[in-house]
Amino acid sequence: MRRWYFLAVVLACAVGLSSPGRAASPQQQEQAPPDERAPGTSQQPVFRAGINFVRVDVIVTDDDNNPIIDLVADDFEIYEDGQLQTVETFEFVRITPSTISDEPIRPIRNRFDEEREAARPDVRLFAIFLDDYHVRRGSSLRVRKPLIEFVRNLAPTDMVSIMYPLTSLEAVSMTRNHNAIIETIEKFMGRKYDYEPRNAFEMNYVHAPATTVEQIRNEVSLTGLRALLMRLGGLHEGRKSLVLVSEGYTNILPPQLRRTSATALGDPRMQNPLVTSGNPREQALRMTADLTLQTDLRRVFDAANRANTSIYSLDPRGLASFEFDIDEGVGFTTDRQMLGATMGTLRAISDTTDGYAIVNTNDPTDGLKRVISDASTYYLLGYTSQEAPADGEFHEIKVRVPRRDVNVRARSGFWAVSPEDLTRLEAGASAPAVPSNVDMALSLLTARRNQRFIQTWLGMTKGDNGLTRVSFVWRPAPRIPGERRDEPAKIGLIASGNGGMTFFRGDVAKESEVLAGDGMVDAARAVFEVEPGPLQLDLSIHSLSGGVIDNDILHFVVPNFTGTEVSLGSPRVFRAQNAFEMRQLRANPDPIPETGREFRRTDRLLV
Repeated sequence: MRRWYFLAVVLACAVGLSSPGRAASPQQQEQAPPDERAPGTSQQPVFRAGINFVRVDVIVTDDDNNPIIDLVADDFEIYEDGQLQTVETFEFVRITPSTISDEPIRPIRNRFDEEREAARPDVRLFAIFLDDYHVRRGSSLRVRKPLIEFVRNLAPTDMVSIMYPLTSLEAVSMTRNHNAIIETIEKFMGRKYDYEPRNAFEMNYVHAPATTVEQIRNEVSLTGLRALLMRLGGLHEGRKSLVLVSEGYTNILPPQLRRTSATALGDPRMQNPLVTSGNPREQALRMTADLTLQTDLRRVFDAANRANTSIYSLDPRGLASFEFDIDEGVGFTTDRQMLGATMGTLRAISDTTDGYAIVNTNDPTDGLKRVISDASTYYLLGYTSQEAPADGEFHEIKVRVPRRDVNVRARSGFWAVSPEDLTRLEAGASAPAVPSNVDMALSLLTARRNQRFIQTWLGMTKGDNGLTRVSFVWRPAPRIPGERRDEPAKIGLIASGNGGMTFFRGDVAKESEVLAGDGMVDAARAVFEVEPGPLQLDLSIHSLSGGVIDNDILHFVVPNFTGTEVSLGSPRVFRAQNAFEMRQLRANPDPIPETGREFRRTDRLLV
């Protein structure tokens, strides 16, 4: 089901229809199946507007799971809460080698290229979410090979992205560089029940109870999953596919694993498999945790419906018999309940989003092939809801094809917009646009607040052995007249990539003799090499007394300079206050770039 909740025009192409909302003539039905959507095909569009227009993509197969391609609009019946709806738009989407354009594959260098290529009708969009928080180490090693084979089976025009729970959404991009995706999969390492902190974020709750840590990990993973769904929804109106690699979710741990500190040793007294067995309080606690988890999962369902994305859950445990190891002391009954509950969340995510749960199998190859086939052939239907629900409740959708020996798959329903959502949408639609000059001024003020203590600059150039050399420069921000503050003396820097791989960890500070009573005078620099891809910088700003006065997290995408195409490194700006300093700059083989963005009229700049 595809429900658009914004007050905007929805474009839907009418394929195989002689007029909007009507099926083709009988003669046309006898001549050929619906036209396959191909690049370069010019069709008369049908415009639909309003929040009550619903889009549903439908997969119709025979008993052998072969797609049926000769259906027309009149062959479908759509029911919303048991009430028959009128099909207004109809489109048959089929992507095969014959429909893929012969044009040379264009490289994707930026967001503009990404959006342009994603809008092409012969391009399929895939995403892989590697939930390392909910995959054991052994399971992650086992699932690498089928995932790599899945990526290798994609067409050259297919675009794919990959994401971890802690990956910044700004660092997620759709790419045709399938080899880069494979390299990321090869480094996938699960961390389920491994609470050793690997970044500054995890250090914040390193001594929290194990149950609290698991709940935080659930929130991080499901929030990241929703963010990825939103990212996909903004690229393409057609069907998108997301492979979720996870062992499932639960908001509670068995009593044997509820350590008071996640990184501490377990209590030997809790290793009894029968502890709290049959305790009504334990049952009530489990029920409350399940209700909370269902609320979190509902947000995922809603995000997938809005983004027109189907989720294919891949359980890397394979044909699992137990959830916990024998040395963890969990009772058999509790173990079976936890295994069934986590596997049930994967089934619910896939069933509700019109995907497929690849669970209880040691060979996920067929399931991953189904991901590709489902994205290659489907029908896209649209209708205007007769009831126009705005109650915030779930409304069931059923799609029928009154023909024998056919299997019909579609989303089970949608969550209607709530009255509060309507109020916000109407307020947003009526708000006047902010003038560009005002917007620019506000952005400058925001940047000023974010850089109260320091100014930073990050440069990237080609490194050795396929790596990229990164230069991190910082200096104290100019003090605002009359402001009293702690002056920064050094920066604690952690540079990490996908999967928590650390490229640099240490302090970035000048020698002690350059420190004065008012703080650091000159800029400080750190140079290190990283792998191309997402890069996260965790900064802790230390004062002269050694205390931490502020923290910050910066996200970047590191380019790959090893290709044959022309690429540019980071521009560098150097400032001199007079001619003497300019001569010094020119004579210095490796001067430190300027971090500020404000200059005096008398400054001399070298770019």
